[in-house]
Amino acid sequence: MLVGKGSRVYSIFKMKCPRCQEGDFYLSHPYSMKNIGQTYKHCPSCGLKYEKEVGFYYGAMYVSYGLGVGLFVACWISINLFFPNSNVFVQIAVISGLSLFLSPYLYALSKIIWANFFFSYDPEAIDEFKKLNRSK
Repeated sequence: MLVGKGSRVYSIFKMKCPRCQEGDFYLSHPYSMKNIGQTYKHCPSCGLKYEKEVGFYYGAMYVSYGLGVGLFVACWISINLFFPNSNVFVQIAVISGLSLFLSPYLYALSKIIWANFFFSYDPEAIDEFKKLNRSK
């Protein structure tokens, strides 16, 4: 199962909890300037603590760098394939504009990808969390 529930791709593109894939990972949409990049402390559905340790998401900078390089290469190849006579300054302007426009989304994407490196899907996590909360 590559894209359905239970895969990392599902968690990443739906921006859901890596463990239960039910609860939201972010407080709001990536372009919401009020809560940009803010995650919940714990998953609302399974109780997973999203930050394993202080500074956990510093590693997401490497993922963000990779996403930025991938965006640059994809844009550069596309521009040169579809507009072979385009000026270098036009290419720089298009790539810079796209990078600036997509930066909040790439930032959010890098954090959820980083979290998916360290947490795996557990379909029973929600039931365990509910049992724990009932016994308290």
